Amino acid sequence: MSDDSLWAALADPHRRAIVALLLERPRPVGEIVEACGLSQPSTSKHLRVLRDAGLVRVRQDAQRRVYALDPAPIAELDAWLAPYRKLWGTSLDALGRRLDETAAETATAPRESSDEEDADTSTPSSKD
Repeated sequence: MSDDSLWAALADPHRRAIVALLLERPRPVGEIVEACGLSQPSTSKHLRVLRDAGLVRVRQDAQRRVYALDPAPIAELDAWLAPYRKLWGTSLDALGRRLDETAAETATAPRESSDEEDADTSTPSSKD
């Protein structure tokens, strides 16, 4: 399996949908066909690309072929993405700090009451 075949396999939205289905649990081809709304031949072609890229494994179960994710290529992708997480982490940390600041400002700001709130909190007049 090459990095190019892995990226090429994941470039197609139908194949990403199949990978997402298989993330939940292994599935027979018929279930994948039904869930993706593709024809059986089209689904089989996508599964072949995923299998050739090493993303899925297939096993025979009586008359059915059951596909499952192979975690090794996903781990390779994860390792490749690891250095880029620093960029995301920095941005997410900055966002978190800003949200904390905004929440603190909101909590300490004097609250202005509206006429409706004043009407709700005033004592009702008695009508005997």
